Amino acid sequence: MHQASVGFHCPECTRGHKQQVVTARSLKTNPLVTTVLVAANLAIFIAGSLTDGGLGSELGEWGRKGALYGPAVAAGDWWRPVTSGFLHINLIHVGFNMFLLWQLGGLLEPAVKRWAFGALYLLSLLGGSFLTLLLDNDAVTVGASGAVFGLMGATFVAMRSRGINPFQTGIGSLILINLLLTFAIPRISIGGHIGGLVAGALGGFILWELGPRLGPRSPVPIIACFALAGALFAGCLLVAQPVA
Repeated sequence: MHQASVGFHCPECTRGHKQQVVTARSLKTNPLVTTVLVAANLAIFIAGSLTDGGLGSELGEWGRKGALYGPAVAAGDWWRPVTSGFLHINLIHVGFNMFLLWQLGGLLEPAVKRWAFGALYLLSLLGGSFLTLLLDNDAVTVGASGAVFGLMGATFVAMRSRGINPFQTGIGSLILINLLLTFAIPRISIGGHIGGLVAGALGGFILWELGPRLGPRSPVPIIACFALAGALFAGCLLVAQPVA
């Protein structure tokens, strides 16, 4: 027997197979979609702030044209259910959302790969937009928090599917604390947070519960998430109401 870095190898095994060494670099992941989403949100926030002359706490011109607002959607601004998720009020708003997006995206994206994570994010974002329009059509709403809530919901489902208690990892407590803040602090979009959470949990169920049963190469889970996102987008256009 020959001594190896871990245990011993027989001479035949040593000659027949080259020993593999796992390094930190080989374990490193590259959450590309997460990086692009964070960069896009930050770039839009900075560009909008410079255009409007400062990092204030009110919506500028970009916000007024892209925020989620039911009467505007009903009047033909079909892009608002999506663009609203890339707009933020101030540094605290964008900073907190991007911190959570980076943390959760770095955890989820390597597990399901890029297309699936992109579908999950879009599904969560549109779930928040749909419930916001359904509950509070006249509210002007911006922020990625609906999508981030969806990632929290998906993380919760993913951990349970692996036999992990989410409340022992911190994600369960994070969801509960953020739900408490949602209902306790004025001017926070309840529909956006709850809608995103439910949509993200549904996407997590499709990707982590149904997906493995169909095989690792099956495109069905990704297609299902994109299809649900499309249905929610169509729902946003349908439920948006003009000014009463």
